[in-house]
Formats: sequence, C-alpha cells, structure tokens
Amino acid sequence: MEMDAREHDVRAVEWTGDGLRLLDQTVLPGRVEHVVIRDVDGLVEAIRRLVVRGAPALGVAGAFGVAIALRQAEREGWDAAALDAAVARIRAARPTAVNLAAGVDRVRPLAAAGAEAVAAEAQALLEEDVRGNRAIGAFGADWILGRAGDRPLRVLTHCNAGALATAGWGTALGVVRELHGRGRVETVYVDETRPLLQGSRLTAWELARAGIPCAVQADGAAPSTILRGLADVAVIGADRIAANGDTANKIGSVGVALACAAAGIPLVVAAPWSTVDLALPDGGGVPIEERPAEEILGPDGARTAPRGVGAFNPAFDVTPARLVTALVTETGVLEVAAGETPALAGR
Repeated sequence: MEMDAREHDVRAVEWTGDGLRLLDQTVLPGRVEHVVIRDVDGLVEAIRRLVVRGAPALGVAGAFGVAIALRQAEREGWDAAALDAAVARIRAARPTAVNLAAGVDRVRPLAAAGAEAVAAEAQALLEEDVRGNRAIGAFGADWILGRAGDRPLRVLTHCNAGALATAGWGTALGVVRELHGRGRVETVYVDETRPLLQGSRLTAWELARAGIPCAVQADGAAPSTILRGLADVAVIGADRIAANGDTANKIGSVGVALACAAAGIPLVVAAPWSTVDLALPDGGGVPIEERPAEEILGPDGARTAPRGVGAFNPAFDVTPARLVTALVTETGVLEVAAGETPALAGR
C-alpha cells in the first residue's frame, strides 16, 4: 500500500502496465491511499470490500481484471478451465452492477490475443467512460437549467456517483460539477447513504475538493428536505437500468424518488448507456446484493444493536420508471412523461 503523491487527481482505477492501481475508497476521507492489484483473488476481494465501487468504475476494473487473470495464468501455468473460472469470479464479484459484467464481456473475446491486447481495450473503455461522463454532465446540466430555471440551484444527491465511482469526472456528480462550472449551484444536499456512508465519506469529499458548497444530511432527512421545498432537483446515479426504465441504485434512492414525485421536482438519473440492461424487461429481475450484517449491527467494530439480533442489509433498491423524470446518458436525455415509462429497447 502506498500513499498518493498526486492528491489533486481523483482516479479510482489506473493501469500500471503490470497491475491495477486502485484508490482505496474504504479509508477515505481520512487517508488517501492506493492499492496495487496483480492477482485475481486481490481484485475480487477489492471489489467485494468496496476498495473500488461504482458501476462504471467496476466495468473498467473488470475489463483490466481479465488482463490480470491472463498474466496470472501465464505465471502460474493455469489451464483454460482455470482461466475461465477466474474470469467468471471477477465477472460475478458484485451482481447488481451490470457494468462489471459488461466490462469483462467487452474484452473477453480478445483474450486469445494476450494480456496486452486486453489491457489496451480496457484502457479504451476507461477513456470512453471519461468522455461519456463529460457528455452526461453537459446534457444533464442543459436539461436541468431548462426545466428548473437558469439560476443557482439547490441539488440533492444520494450515494456517490462522482469521479470515485467512474473512470473520471462522474455521472450524477458530473452533472453537478458542470452546473457548478456554470455558476449554477447554490448548495448540494448530500445524503450520508447508509450503511457505508458513501455520501458523507466520498461525495462530500469530492465536492469539498472541487469547492462546491454542500451539506451532509441523514438519509431519513432527504424526503423532508424535498417536501419542505429546500431542493430544486435530485440527481442520482444507477447501477442497472431495466429496459422499461426501472432504475437500481443505492438503497434509499426510492425514498428520494417518492418525495420528488410528491413535491413535483425532477428526479434525474445520470448513467452511461452501458448501465442499461436491455435483456432485463423490468426492475423486478434486478439481483439485489445483500451485504454483511456487521455493516449495520457493528460498523467499525462498535456494536450498535443487541447481541442476537439479526440484520437485513440490501445494498440497492429499484425505483420504478414512473418516478424518474429524466434519464441522462452520454447520448442525450430521455425525458419521461408523468405516469409513463421510457421505451429504452428501441433507442
């Protein structure tokens, strides 16, 4: 583990030439450290432990993971079956984020050409993600200012969909950063995002570094903030979007969506097109990852619930498409009329 010598950069995933350099998101905001991964076990553990997280970042990490598996197979003399099993483990390390599987699947056909060819395609995916995020930011900012008014806005966001969750810039936070660059952000309400506090630990860290005014609030405060008229728009990311527009995002997103619908303010979902799973008809088929009970019962080793009490710890929820006002991807904005669902399959 090494300390970051370039603290001004926010790069969650970087290829070193012989391994994957990950910004360790489990120790933020207290420390800025990187972990270098050179084997499949290390990558799978890093994904499951949320050293690297966020759907687009997972897609890039998964793509580079195939190169790591190829290098390890060569070092250790694996046969084809062992290599296939290792790649399958990477692909399935987190089931809800479709980008992880998509990243693996994109580079897998190049495996016969070797690790260098796979790494080159993974790097192309990384660069595409950064360009796409910039486009998402511009499209999203244009749409929001057209809908909510060309003025400084009060924005609410949930979880972390910034540079830390992507190859760079961010999706939902990319929209916020674009608005800020245009002088159109009054403040950002940052949901703390239980149980691992990706909002307060990661989103607030990114916003503070960018000089964007923000305030962390408890997840349970978000609906009240919206219904009191304190927010003009909510912008969130997504880990999987079904063909009908149902959207899987970090647990707690549904409460934000319901409050936005009740208050009549836009709920904007910002994500790359790779997050859309056209093979999934609706959100009922999204696999919902369940995290360890200790994340709720004893965070950081300090038990907060009685001994013998169990926990239910779903990592994601699914927002019905009818509650989503607009979907923003790198290809543009799909606006959803009230009570309707978007037809993604034909786009």
